[in-house]
Amino acid sequence: MRKPRDFDAELQALNDKARQLRARKVDQLGELVIATGTDALPIEQLAGALLTAGTADAKTKEVWRQRGAAFFRKGGGDAGGDGRNAGEPASGSGDA
Repeated sequence: MRKPRDFDAELQALNDKARQLRARKVDQLGELVIATGTDALPIEQLAGALLTAGTADAKTKEVWRQRGAAFFRKGGGDAGGDGRNAGEPASGSGDA
């Protein structure tokens, strides 16, 4: 005779795994903030940047993705660029 499945135990195991994954994601986000040096920003400024990232156009997001990939390839530090907003093209004229 087959042993009946314990759905409650399986559900609890899945919930535990989901909780662990969420905790790991939070830890990794914190590590990324520290590794990029953005932990020096005021929390309001960091939150504003993240909110803006969620509403950026596809071209800007692709530029950010490329800079992020370069950051991870280099193992951290500056991923290139001159500190400007990656979503805005550099004017090159020196006018600020």
